[in-house]
Amino acid sequence: MRYRFCCPAALLGAALSLSAAAQPTKSDAQARKLHEQVFTVDTHADTPMNLVKPGFDLTKDNDPAEAKLDLPKLKRGGLDAVFWAVYMGQGPRTPAGNAAAKQEALRIFEAIHAAIKAHPTELALATTPAEGVRIRKAGQRAIFIGIENGYPMGRDLGLLQQYYNLGARYMTLCHGTNNDLCDSATDPTGPEYQGLSPLGVQAVAEMNRLGMMVDISHTSDSTFYDVLRVSKAPIIASHSAARAISNVPRNLSDDMLRALAKHGGVVQLSLFSPYVRPLPPDAARDAAVQAFNAKWKIKNFLNVYSLPEPEQKQALAEMDELSKRFPVPLATVQDAANQIDHIVRVAGIDHVGIGGDFDGGTELDGLRDVGEYPNLTIELVRRGYSRRDIEKIWSGNLFRVMRAAEKARSAAPAAAAGK
Repeated sequence: MRYRFCCPAALLGAALSLSAAAQPTKSDAQARKLHEQVFTVDTHADTPMNLVKPGFDLTKDNDPAEAKLDLPKLKRGGLDAVFWAVYMGQGPRTPAGNAAAKQEALRIFEAIHAAIKAHPTELALATTPAEGVRIRKAGQRAIFIGIENGYPMGRDLGLLQQYYNLGARYMTLCHGTNNDLCDSATDPTGPEYQGLSPLGVQAVAEMNRLGMMVDISHTSDSTFYDVLRVSKAPIIASHSAARAISNVPRNLSDDMLRALAKHGGVVQLSLFSPYVRPLPPDAARDAAVQAFNAKWKIKNFLNVYSLPEPEQKQALAEMDELSKRFPVPLATVQDAANQIDHIVRVAGIDHVGIGGDFDGGTELDGLRDVGEYPNLTIELVRRGYSRRDIEKIWSGNLFRVMRAAEKARSAAPAAAAGK
């Protein structure tokens, strides 16, 4: 199965802007120190796509064009914990397709565990907030695991237990297109179930039973509301942003932000440039993108990853050419802080965190990789966020939801495999 295209070209034209960084001040130095002191968690990184590549060196300070996260960058960025995603593009919804997806997911799990085992002084697997804190005290970085797309579950609810046993603590219900669980925000054919499917309702219940967080990033609005109705535990958006600022279907409306907060959930801010700030108007670029979408019969670039492999390869090459023809400036660290400001105004300080989506296409001006994460804390301090606020944003809110998911486990019997 082909992995998600994860270089800046996937932005359909993002290029570094020329804005000059503000000169560092004494307060910036204090903010950097604060960043080192608080517990920092990023809930979404696609680094496993690099881990499965032959010859990838996690100990090397790789060029950011090749890797946004490695051991030197984790240290430089003061990142204490990160969720590595077992990402799966949506393939055929058939017994053979589901079986292949399961095997691919298991291969990625194996790569994650192998990387942790290969670097025992630097990394350790975490499955609870308490474990993450202990790992930090031991001088290591905590690796949590999430699954991006319910496709590897297929129609076998029993696989959720297997993935949970391997360390998965959240599952994103879908990706760029509909699957057997729910409707996606970006399926070119539109909704299939008007929200969760009957199997999706069962999957949410089983995730609640296990204590696995339900992730609604990538889902349709109707799926989002169905999950809120069904889930007995607060839910997360592991890597999403506010639609009021960047009007893309993948982002959450203000009504959704308020509903998420009412149910105790948290939106982890995606730092993917087009989700942080809309692209500036460009009629020629827009026409080229529309022609590209029409040619491949897709709604947006995310749907490319559901094309059959030969077509996907050609489409990705064409996307790269579009990037070169129509370069646009990246969103900035200040734009990311604007997103946080908005989410705090609408949902409250208790319902926002960070889910950068590095190694999955993310790059900002001033935040090119996880090694530059202190710049985000510096900007938040400049805007008057307190230490307590920053602790909540970086880990407190997410850990609260994790603990709530653990607490909400029911005594119901395990789901039967193959249903």
